[in-house]
Amino acid sequence: MDKLETVLEQIRRFAQRNGSLAAWKVLPASDGEFADIPESLHPRLQSALRASGVHRLYSHQAAAIAAVNEGRHVVLVTPTASGKTLCYNIPVLQRCLEDPATRALYLFPTKALSQDQMAGVQTLIDSIGGGVRTHTYDGDTPGDARRAIRDMGQIVITNPDMLHQAILPHHPKWQKLFKNLRYVVVDEIHTYRGVFGSHVANLFRRLKRIAAFYGVQPQFICCSATIANPGELAENLLEEKVTVVDRNGAPSGKKIFMMYNPPVVNPDLGIRQSYLTAARKLAVLLLQHKVPSIVFAISRLNVEVLVKYLKDAVEKKFRDKGLVRGYRGGYLPLVRREIEKGLRDGEILGVVSTNALELGVDIGALTACIIAGYPGTIASTWQQAGRAGRKQGLSLIVLVGRSFPLDQFIMQNPDYFFGQSPEHALINPDNLLIMLSHLKCAAFELPFRDGEAFGTQEVGELLEFLEEHEVLHHSQGRWHWMNQAYPATEISLRDIAEENFVVLDADDNCHAIAEVDFESAPEIIHEDAIYMCESRQYWVEKLDYDARKAYVRPTTVDFYTEAIVYSSVRVLDEFQQEPRRHVLREHGEVHVVKNYAGFKKIRFYTLENLGFGDIHLPQHDLHTTAFWITGRPESLSHLPYTRLELIDGFLGAAYALHNVATLLLMCAFRDIGRSVGDRYARWFAVATHQGRGLYTADGRLESGEIEIMDRFEPTLFLYDSYPGGVGLSEELWEKHYLLLARTRDLILVCPCRHGCPSCVGPVNDSASRTKPAAMDILNLFLAT
Repeated sequence: MDKLETVLEQIRRFAQRNGSLAAWKVLPASDGEFADIPESLHPRLQSALRASGVHRLYSHQAAAIAAVNEGRHVVLVTPTASGKTLCYNIPVLQRCLEDPATRALYLFPTKALSQDQMAGVQTLIDSIGGGVRTHTYDGDTPGDARRAIRDMGQIVITNPDMLHQAILPHHPKWQKLFKNLRYVVVDEIHTYRGVFGSHVANLFRRLKRIAAFYGVQPQFICCSATIANPGELAENLLEEKVTVVDRNGAPSGKKIFMMYNPPVVNPDLGIRQSYLTAARKLAVLLLQHKVPSIVFAISRLNVEVLVKYLKDAVEKKFRDKGLVRGYRGGYLPLVRREIEKGLRDGEILGVVSTNALELGVDIGALTACIIAGYPGTIASTWQQAGRAGRKQGLSLIVLVGRSFPLDQFIMQNPDYFFGQSPEHALINPDNLLIMLSHLKCAAFELPFRDGEAFGTQEVGELLEFLEEHEVLHHSQGRWHWMNQAYPATEISLRDIAEENFVVLDADDNCHAIAEVDFESAPEIIHEDAIYMCESRQYWVEKLDYDARKAYVRPTTVDFYTEAIVYSSVRVLDEFQQEPRRHVLREHGEVHVVKNYAGFKKIRFYTLENLGFGDIHLPQHDLHTTAFWITGRPESLSHLPYTRLELIDGFLGAAYALHNVATLLLMCAFRDIGRSVGDRYARWFAVATHQGRGLYTADGRLESGEIEIMDRFEPTLFLYDSYPGGVGLSEELWEKHYLLLARTRDLILVCPCRHGCPSCVGPVNDSASRTKPAAMDILNLFLAT
């Protein structure tokens, strides 16, 4: 009997016994749909395919290849492990064999994925007898190899960051590539959303502009996970008409998809068992039966916590170190490559990863996948689930719900999850800060002509603005770059922020052990934090904020740390406004101030709060866009609550709305921020570990002062977490009714009495009226 089959019934009984089985879905095996290999295919390619066991193409492969051969831009939308790579490798190699001067550019969202795909295409090239030169071009490429790649590389495999900083700005060195550029392959385009996608859309504007300068118009071949609008996303990214191929013809093995909702341990407060505890128990059961498994965790911290738990349980039993490993961003490249190889070779039995392994890096065939916490989008969930059963055969996927509203919405509505993906990937290429950044890069690459557009946008006024700031010089109908700085090096495609922090081990000659992004640094590497890397613990001795360096020392303690963060919002401008009977609904520009109040010490396993500490770091200021609703004082006064209880209701509603908004927008939780306060920034409220906190710009506000204020106009803000905004708040303005209605329904069906982490957030008092107050406030928002 299969190892998985022996443990499957145990897992089901375990879930049923706890009352935690939210869904048990059997996804039957599929035989697939096939098509003949085209006779027009080069004989060497036909032979190579048949030698590798491919005697027929999947129907979607045949459709995509036909569309490419007709000269159309294509986006292919099929599940993980459905053979998408052949859809672009076959037409690209066909063209290279027919015309050796042909060049193709392959773009993957991460360096790791680029390196992995290089191995795949090289295997196919070797099987046709070679003759097509393929190279990866990334930050690890040696200097002496770069010139050879520029001169001779027919297929150049890279990532958007290298295209942005190393290829486009130096296009004269890449003349052979651009003069003969026939194809641009863009994999995993569903990841190009939000800020990253908005940057990449501008990157494509620059790429097409340079290609046109060399007299070519490359054809784009894109691949995507299942989302609601792959065609729209591709067309917004490329600003071209795109053909969608979305009928999957690949066979698949039988899959069991289980949703596990941890049992309620406190019915009054609706508190559930820790989802990490549930994920640990399920993973231990699988690994102890030698079932190769992957566990996906929401955060880097959770990866390290789970790795420690699983090592303690599994490696000690089998007396074999290295059976369980962690994998996440921040690990050094050589460590990640070692882990990937260990998984492919079967030396590693289990891996705990962030979404770093969600994309198509080859890690071999795993049998089970545990997703500890809803990843935030249905598309990401299926991508992670696809890591189990990549080869045919029985596989298991377990989605473990957290107590968060978004997770509970999925647990309570499994049909919503298993139905057609409702998620739309959004980008805003015309965000002023993002577009202006790339306009500078484009001007550095090639002078702008008078009247020339950037993509579909007229940019005359922006060029004049850059001339006023002595960045450009206008002469004889052209706008020339005149600044000494090299603009691309100052612009990150991943955010609209500053450079990363480096984590240095002070006990090992300040050896670099990891990197932390600018936004996350104050929360995870503040002084006295416990920073975790590969399940090892480090105490942060010093954070040199200006130098972007954190100095750490190894330690062994029984707790980890978690930062306490709050923000206040002030309205700067109203773009759109809708006065209603009970509320004022608005969308506009705001100023956000993020403060770091301190941190908690949380004991492993028991999650006991061991105490608090201070964070002494500067506040973060952000100018962005927001959607907000202000309650009218006269309407609020008719509700049966004190002002403090109303504030609790606003905080609870904001908590739930924030979670549901990420579902509607297909964005990460951190892409949106929330705040409750006064629209004039006279006060703001925070839900903390000790209960509600009230503040002004100058410090803490006493509760009694709220009750005697002349004008009480609490406002709920949902804002873009990036400078200038990327269109998320505008989408919330447009979808406000759906957002409010779904949030109200989520709270309504929650079984708790007073409020809990699954609906309005944790409450510390069994007499709290947070939940009914939040319900009444949402009803007020929805009233006409």
